Amino acid sequence: MAAPPLLTLQDIALTFGGTPLIERAELTIAPGERACLVGRNGSGKSTLMRIAAGLVEADAGKRFVQPGTTIRYLAQEPDFSGFATTLAFVEAGLAPGDAGHRARYLLESLGLTGEEDPTKLSGGEGRRAALAQALAPEPDVLLLDEPTNHLDLPAIEWLEGELRASRAALVLISHDRRFLSALSRATVWLDRGVTRRIDQGFSGFEAWRDAFFEEEERDRHKLDRKIAAEEDWLRYGVTARRKRNVRRLGNLHALRQARREARRPVGSVSMQASEAEGSGTLVIEAREITKAYGARTIVDRLSLRVTRGDRLGIVGANGAGKTTLLNLLMGGLAPDSGAVRLGTNLQPVILDQARASLEPTQTVSDVLTGGRGDSVTVNGQSRHVIGYLKDFLFAPEQARTPVSVLSGGERNRLLIARALAQPSNLLVLDEPTNDLDLETLDLLQEMLDDYAGTLLLVSHDRDFLDRVVGSVLVSEGEGRWVEYAGGYSDMIAQRGVGVQARTTAGRKEAKAEKAEPRERAAPAGKPKLGFKDQHELKTLPDRMRKLEAAIAQLRTILADPGLYARDPARFDKASTMLAQAETELAQAEDRWLELEMLREAAGG
Repeated sequence: MAAPPLLTLQDIALTFGGTPLIERAELTIAPGERACLVGRNGSGKSTLMRIAAGLVEADAGKRFVQPGTTIRYLAQEPDFSGFATTLAFVEAGLAPGDAGHRARYLLESLGLTGEEDPTKLSGGEGRRAALAQALAPEPDVLLLDEPTNHLDLPAIEWLEGELRASRAALVLISHDRRFLSALSRATVWLDRGVTRRIDQGFSGFEAWRDAFFEEEERDRHKLDRKIAAEEDWLRYGVTARRKRNVRRLGNLHALRQARREARRPVGSVSMQASEAEGSGTLVIEAREITKAYGARTIVDRLSLRVTRGDRLGIVGANGAGKTTLLNLLMGGLAPDSGAVRLGTNLQPVILDQARASLEPTQTVSDVLTGGRGDSVTVNGQSRHVIGYLKDFLFAPEQARTPVSVLSGGERNRLLIARALAQPSNLLVLDEPTNDLDLETLDLLQEMLDDYAGTLLLVSHDRDFLDRVVGSVLVSEGEGRWVEYAGGYSDMIAQRGVGVQARTTAGRKEAKAEKAEPRERAAPAGKPKLGFKDQHELKTLPDRMRKLEAAIAQLRTILADPGLYARDPARFDKASTMLAQAETELAQAEDRWLELEMLREAAGG
């Protein structure tokens, strides 16, 4: 017999400003659940999550929580008042009997030391501290709204492993496809105020959603045809048997009313980049460029050539210097040594990560027009600004709205709209996917596929990188950057490991006061591999294959949604073994990479 659900929402309804946001929402969370909550931006996902957490009261419907169930919700805006350090904040989230070292472990895994003053945290640091507090007590139900926001690739992959090994039931909201696919076993779709559920992970959702929309469109066409037939009868039908005719006319009115009240999916984004004349064949050439701040080297003797039409992804841990590298390549920052040459006839458009180029007091319309009239030129054609804004899901009344009241996703869409309206043959996009929903990500990808110019892309979204870029430039640490052919997955296949986190020592060093540039150590003789190292290098690939096979088997066992209720001991054992195997695999991959680099340096 299946265990009773830990959390249930039934017939939830909520109205904001006279408009129904949620009309008939259902959510059932069983022990060991792994569910993702998906829907367009503005569909009410975060609101429904807050209702589930007990932070918002619905206008109608029921919320039931099994007695004794602990629920943790990842707060978008955590309250740090009363805490001297981030460690104290996270320790406050521990339950009685929890190990105190878990708080420090979580903080360090998320790139914090625990000594930070909570009042001086950046938005990203505050988000990571809140995530550490939510994870700290191992609750029965974990509600996570965009947990990967502000996390770099190493932290995202660490979080995947942590959640996979957790016994807590999970409900996830995220725009990161790979993150959702890796963790979810059920999908709850919130669309036009109503939830629909499939007992498949996110990887099966999009095909199911598209089939649903196709069926809905067929039904709409049937209704349209029926209305047309009834209208034809009304004009040309016989007038006898008046009572029957009156009834039929009433049915026609009812059909028209049903057609009017049918809520269609939210409009789709229409993206098209304004393209300038082609650049020269050479776009960017960097020769042995180096850049350091004090004792820390950001870029060390990098040589790179970008030609017309290239699509280059730039990835690395937070603080690795990705934005600094972009500035060097674009000529906005001079290298300490080496040289950067830009090609001829370049017309770059840069989308910055911080959105600092948006003036809060400007209206949405003025951002696109510069305050000059009501039209914007896209690909040489003049368009009314309201029509162009509709392509990016802005309502006409938002044209006069100040930037300061826009959500994060709306600001990002506005920046993209402005960037794409400017003629360019070089797009430089620094974290363009932040706060975008999945459908908008799809359309941005399609636009980039059709773009004839050159692309430089900084992103932590592994799936987006795989879909868009042709090569990846990866930070290897200590200022060393290496280019790999293909997308992010191809890079891992060639490199043997994903992006590595910077060490705590490295983070502390980056925050230290600027010192004099360090002197380069004298070159040492070529390292040599001893017999033991050679044997280890030879045997490690087989060990890694065995660990990968064991991990795949354990994941298959844990994919059984009823395992926890049926056999908690086996679930716990499999979870522990999975975490251990993943740790051993990561260590083996690190050791293999270290030995392989030694072998190459020795000329072997």
